Amino acid sequence: MDTAIRVNVPEMFGSLVFNDIVMEKRLPKETYESLKKSVEEGSTLDKEIAYVVASAMKDWAIEKGATHFTHWFQPMTGITAEKHDSFITPVSNGQVIMDFSGKELIKGEPDASSFPSGGLRATFEARGYTAWDPTSHAFIKENTLCIPSVFCSYSGQILDKKTPLLRSINAVNKHAMRIVNLFGNKSGAKRVVSITGPEQEYFLIDRDLYKQREDLIVCGRTLFGSKPPKGQEMEDHYFGSIKPRVKAFMKDLDLELWRLGILAKTEHNEVAPSQHELAPIYSDTNTATDHNQLTMETMKKVAQNHGLACLLHEKPFSGVNGSGKHNNWSITTDTGINLFEPGESPRENSQFLLFLSAVISAVDKHQDLLRVAVNGAGNDHRLGANEAPPAIVSMFLGDELDDIITSIENDDVYVQKDKQTMKHGVKVIPRFARDTTDRNRTSPFAFTGNKFEFRMLGSTVSIACPNTILNTILADELASFADVLENAENFDDQLHKLIKNTIKEHKKIIFNGNNYSEEWISEAKERGLLNLRTTPEALPFYISQKNIDLFARHGIYTAEELNSRYEILMDDYCKTIQIEALTMLDMAKRDITPAVCKYANDLSCTVANKKSVVPDLECCLEINLIKKISCLTDKLYKSCTNLENAVTNIDKDIDLKDLGLYYKDVVLSSCQELRTTVDELETIMAKEYWPYPSYTKLLYSI
Repeated sequence: MDTAIRVNVPEMFGSLVFNDIVMEKRLPKETYESLKKSVEEGSTLDKEIAYVVASAMKDWAIEKGATHFTHWFQPMTGITAEKHDSFITPVSNGQVIMDFSGKELIKGEPDASSFPSGGLRATFEARGYTAWDPTSHAFIKENTLCIPSVFCSYSGQILDKKTPLLRSINAVNKHAMRIVNLFGNKSGAKRVVSITGPEQEYFLIDRDLYKQREDLIVCGRTLFGSKPPKGQEMEDHYFGSIKPRVKAFMKDLDLELWRLGILAKTEHNEVAPSQHELAPIYSDTNTATDHNQLTMETMKKVAQNHGLACLLHEKPFSGVNGSGKHNNWSITTDTGINLFEPGESPRENSQFLLFLSAVISAVDKHQDLLRVAVNGAGNDHRLGANEAPPAIVSMFLGDELDDIITSIENDDVYVQKDKQTMKHGVKVIPRFARDTTDRNRTSPFAFTGNKFEFRMLGSTVSIACPNTILNTILADELASFADVLENAENFDDQLHKLIKNTIKEHKKIIFNGNNYSEEWISEAKERGLLNLRTTPEALPFYISQKNIDLFARHGIYTAEELNSRYEILMDDYCKTIQIEALTMLDMAKRDITPAVCKYANDLSCTVANKKSVVPDLECCLEINLIKKISCLTDKLYKSCTNLENAVTNIDKDIDLKDLGLYYKDVVLSSCQELRTTVDELETIMAKEYWPYPSYTKLLYSI
């Protein structure tokens, strides 16, 4: 992951982005250099500079066909928000001009009353502010100039996902630079940057079929559906030949993303039928977060143009793999040095070993926060389901690093193994060196060469929160390491002692085996690792005193801001399950029950008609079907009644934590009971009677 490498790209790449190349051409030299200095050093931007930038940005945008501008921000809904204003400004004699001031660039004022705030503000307190984030490039989307921005309340409390991310980026820079300077800073680095590359998984289905499913439209996933005759058992979809209709979608998606400067790189079929993946080249975490939000939005729009529906839900179909978002994370200096790069001799690379030790300690101490980072009703369906890592957080380092840290812990001499050449048994095939370790696809947090792959994220999640947490917990460890080493009488001795003690204390978080095995669940419990299987179990850890102190220490969140996020996330969990439950009831009562009754009635008429002609006929098939359908119909009625009672008879005075547990234990259980009955009915109903497209149609129609 070498950020110093530059490659030639098509002329259209970044054509809709007000990037460095455009700014250097359009801004006065002094303005451009001042802006770049502010961005690189994190210093306050002069307002006069903003006014010059605004004028150049407006002229460029209008030339590109833009008529409006918006502050594009990321509230705590998990998606983006925008309020459009035109460039039109009235002048005398009824004329108008196209104008955009520095004030409009710097500050926006959207209504903040209807966005989630978790109690930070009352509904009647409407004023909120957006402020330009100059560290992320403006871009044009649908004839609108979009200005990446942060979002806060009138009182200054943060109401978005970007502000804490930016704060965490500054925190990791501050304390990583302390460590780099202790090792001599030979490259002359001035800044350490958090780097991310999120792999995005998704499903594509036919849009006409999608529109026939209320559950997909309302909830983003199927709430009913019996297993198709063929799922992913043959393992023939993964990396298979891409279908022409999907390939056409991918081609247009690449073009749209490239115009927005998004480094879309790798695309392929995923494990489940109709499932696919897109992976970008790495970029700084702030930009990567913006780009991933744009990627998800663009996927849906491009899919619609191709008569497809893009499903980003973590578990749109039962019985086949769900979708995740692997978050590849590293930190690098502004001189291109990856601080997670082991080098040719990692045992001798003390700086790398110190950063590795910091990550090991951070992950062990903050298992709870990493589980919170991937919360959500959708993601709960896939974690631990032999398609994603389990809810138990652990780290994979691989054989070589595991041997190295064991040698450090035991003060043993480490003998580095020579790289082996891969031998194919076919002379014409070129030989190449084998990597020093394998990859572990079951690990939640795996070292993969020069980065860590956080594999627990759900496909819909904004990567802002997970990376805010990763940056913060690493910054905290680096700060404590720097405090020790900066005051050391003998740096080398103290360094060795620090690395050794850290490994010894926190090695319980390292597990290189099969995370899916039942044995690991038992072993993890013996090690004292947390197993927070669901969101309601995990979220209360977010506001533990340990974590309140952590975020306050680095200026990421105040206690009030952290509590607000806990309330928003728990409320979102409850609302998600409630909406799914109500959708199931609507489908069961208005579509499924009438269809089942009609089929049973028609079967009864068939029996009556047959017996009227041939009285001695037994009609075993029809009669047994009627009996089975009638039995299941009774179960259907009872399941609907149970679910309806579950979602209506909720204690109004119940606190939020207990409410989340109630939805998990009572409402979800009732939902599953109803689904089991309905799915069994689908298997015995004639196709023409069933009101919804089957899994077979949904998964195999493109």
